[in-house]
Amino acid sequence: MARVKVLGGTGYGGEAVVREAARRGHTVTSYSRRPPAEPVDGVDYVHGSLLDRDLLAQSVRDADVVFEALSPRGDMQGEVEGVVDDLIRLADQADVRLGVLGGASSMLVSEDGPRLFDTAETAPEILPEVQTGLDVLDALKQAPESLDWFYVSPAASFGSWVDAQVTGAYRLSDDVLLTDSDGKSEISGADLAVAVVDEIEQPRYRRRRFHVAH
Repeated sequence: MARVKVLGGTGYGGEAVVREAARRGHTVTSYSRRPPAEPVDGVDYVHGSLLDRDLLAQSVRDADVVFEALSPRGDMQGEVEGVVDDLIRLADQADVRLGVLGGASSMLVSEDGPRLFDTAETAPEILPEVQTGLDVLDALKQAPESLDWFYVSPAASFGSWVDAQVTGAYRLSDDVLLTDSDGKSEISGADLAVAVVDEIEQPRYRRRRFHVAH
């Protein structure tokens, strides 16, 4: 079993990964500024700001995998990029695998096609969050070759506000956005977490991004 640290472990995506990893018997620690609404049995919860460099360094110690699922909103807007830069350095030094929950904007709408970001109109209020996802992926691609990392792009519609079914199944893609027969690109938090923990248990995407959708 792996020692898994989830940063942002009480957010929508992070909490789902915490639950799935714990359900499978992994040793799970959640880092967040607020306690969970419904704690998961057996999970160690650490509360505090990951802008605290000592706490961030602690999150990498005694870990096999660190999964970053911080929301770049509110007072974290513009801060996640720096956190990931530090995580790249810390995880590389500690020989820890680094996973990042990003966004779908960097996905291609078709083979050799433009990015979703370049084809869809982005609301001004979420543009900084979208840019964070793009910048973090670029930072990982430029990380030292000794760092083992993966970046997860969920479906275009992903979040607590999306009424996506929990199916227990998912589809994967490298760079092309996945849609269903109605043209929708959706994934539930629970099903995305299954894909993430599958990747933790049986790595297929080393130093690569992968995309998850129903």
